[in-house]
Amino acid sequence: MNPHAKLICTVSLIMGTSITISSNHWILAWTGLEINTLAIIPLISKSHHPRAIEATIKYFLTQSTASALILFSSMTNAWSTGQWDITQLNHPTSCLMLTMAIAIKLGLVPFHFWFPEVLQGSSLITALLLSTLMKLPPITLLLLTSQSLNTTLLTLLAISSTLIGGWMGLNQTQTRKILAFSSISHLGWMIMIISYN
Repeated sequence: MNPHAKLICTVSLIMGTSITISSNHWILAWTGLEINTLAIIPLISKSHHPRAIEATIKYFLTQSTASALILFSSMTNAWSTGQWDITQLNHPTSCLMLTMAIAIKLGLVPFHFWFPEVLQGSSLITALLLSTLMKLPPITLLLLTSQSLNTTLLTLLAISSTLIGGWMGLNQTQTRKILAFSSISHLGWMIMIISYN
């Protein structure tokens, strides 16, 4: 990959993460998530191998679905309450849609099927970025809205992620898939801690 393109992707990743983490407005948070998605796609597909291209397409489709759900959730909340502030999530349908969108973005069970396949098609450095830096913005959104979200649903997602991530990780022989299921399991613990503060 061209060093200039790599630099642009890296700066865009840092900028998208910073925008989402520091925003109080849903549109800014959504913009940061989209910048992140568009910046990581060239890094996933840089090897031009069919497996990398398949991983790129899977990643793009799942992340765009989750971003559309986040945008739709925030618009529904703004329509019913008149608030675009992230911490003012009061509409029950918006809360449910946002929980699903964050679960898709993070790769929580039952929306976890894309994550091991994407990590398997990526290089180890890109897999590291996908498992760490790309999880920060959705976790920040979850932290900001955790008091509004359904604690029972978050607990169910967390317990199932912890159990299934651990069990599926035991059955793997490939390093990237072990890392993916370990990430899913540890995300379950993090969601449990966030939901109960």
